[in-house]
Amino acid sequence: MAKAARKPAHHAAALELARKVLSIEADAVRTLADRIDENFLAAVDLILRRSGRVVVSGMGKSGHVARKIASTMASTGTPAYFVHPAEASHGDLGMVESGDVFIAISYSGTSAELLEILPLVKRRGAKLITITGDPRSPLAREADVNLNAAVAQEACPLNLSPTASTTAALALGDALAVALLDAHGFSAADFARSHPRGALPGQALSRAALLHVSEVMRTGERVPQVRSGSTIKQAVVEMSRGQIGMTAVLDAHGAVKGVFTDGDLRRALEKDIDFSACTIDQVMTAQPKTVRREMLAAEAVHIMEQNKVNQLLVLDAHGALVGALNMHDLFRAKVL
Repeated sequence: MAKAARKPAHHAAALELARKVLSIEADAVRTLADRIDENFLAAVDLILRRSGRVVVSGMGKSGHVARKIASTMASTGTPAYFVHPAEASHGDLGMVESGDVFIAISYSGTSAELLEILPLVKRRGAKLITITGDPRSPLAREADVNLNAAVAQEACPLNLSPTASTTAALALGDALAVALLDAHGFSAADFARSHPRGALPGQALSRAALLHVSEVMRTGERVPQVRSGSTIKQAVVEMSRGQIGMTAVLDAHGAVKGVFTDGDLRRALEKDIDFSACTIDQVMTAQPKTVRREMLAAEAVHIMEQNKVNQLLVLDAHGALVGALNMHDLFRAKVL
């Protein structure tokens, strides 16, 4: 019987070291969570109040982190870009303007390239947020707001290579970006607009995420509608024909006056209304929620979810009825 091949000794050492690295970096991020305080809120408010953009900068490994933070902010509703601190002193500082917020990242807080340009950044009227591992460092002392990203140790066995510290700075930047996203009310539809070629989480395809209401809605005779003054029976018959659980109610000029849904019918039955004596106007929902045909279908989903409805009428730019939409249409188009 053949003997199982023995794994080289360095394999076991590599696995042990890898687990230790991940454990150290996870601990670094967990420690950050306990340290989130008023300074973090001050940084969020500073960025929200800005009149310009967010500029993120850092040298070396911190520079790579800064690029990622700027990219994440830009794709989640906070206009941001990266500026290399060395290039800034050779002309790129011209991109920084009054009203901007400048985020400088340096674990030591002593990066010469950043310290050299800080007086110029402030002279241009930008506010300064720093992410450092030492709140007493020269960089932190110059900041309007300093975020403490200190870690107990690097994951590098020599405790030299930036590992846990860059992970912590990156996580802190993500926390900022997400807090800003929430404050802006940034939606999945907004995210889709800045990712026209990307496959988005929770969406079958980016193409589906970017579909407009006009590409999904029902049109023409497929849009059930009755005139104001119609009987409830006429509305029920039209609603059944349309097979989307509602019918539009239009005035004499063809403008939308209301909508009559399955829910309106149930409520009318519960009130024991005399259907022979009432018109549709007395039981319909007036001023219903509507969408525009040029909106993203994902935005229509958000409106449906917010208002707890399954159908929407679609209007053009002049407010005329041009279509109807329900959840099944969105399922078929793979928007949901």
